[in-house]
Amino acid sequence: MKTLPDVDVGRATGLLYLIVVVSGIFSLAYVPSQLIVPGDGAATFRRIEASENLFRLGIAAGFVCYTAFLLLPLAFYKLLAHVDRRAALLMVLFAVASVPLSLGNLVNKLDVATLISGRSYLRGYSPEQLHAAVMLSLARYNSGVLVAEIFWGLWLLPLGYLVFRSRILPRTLGVFLVLGCFGYLIDVFGRTAVPGYATTTLASLATLPASIGEIGTCLWLLLFGARKTAGGEANDAFERTAGSELDPN
Repeated sequence: MKTLPDVDVGRATGLLYLIVVVSGIFSLAYVPSQLIVPGDGAATFRRIEASENLFRLGIAAGFVCYTAFLLLPLAFYKLLAHVDRRAALLMVLFAVASVPLSLGNLVNKLDVATLISGRSYLRGYSPEQLHAAVMLSLARYNSGVLVAEIFWGLWLLPLGYLVFRSRILPRTLGVFLVLGCFGYLIDVFGRTAVPGYATTTLASLATLPASIGEIGTCLWLLLFGARKTAGGEANDAFERTAGSELDPN
């Protein structure tokens, strides 16, 4: 019986995904939560100035994240192209399109690092001007993330389809990945067109399916790889186990 993608390829893909997930969480979530005070330029400036190393580590983590994300869809292509080559190519194109946007967007954070550096040529600016400039750069960065988020969502649609069809990973993960695509797009639309969207319950839940699907796929690949026979017998343990736990008999 023909054996499709080797477990080692799956685990290598999982390792790349882990790098993207960990560095992305650190850069996009942890560092801002520690340093950014929404609507308060003076407090934000002081926090970044006092924790400049952490802020710069966040920028470096962004470089790592987006570089790894450039390689990740290529690894998935090797893993899943046998299912549907056109869908796999579309997955790669959507993912790769986000990388130059994301890397270029980090310039805004580098500008912030310059503004809090205390260099001599900044002495002509008042503290209020520096605080406003920092907040403006961070606002531009957030806008850049919103644009990149379109492609972070779109690549999940063909990826989820391929995962669901391939049966080399649990189909449940494919469903979450597809839902994650629409969640990202809803989030982009809401933050762009709906006043007050950021404070709604939907804003906190929209990207949850993507998180479940992506982290779940990452962990599954790391733990179990992706070996699957062409006859379709293997790696349905996830669904079978879940079903047996729910069945009282």
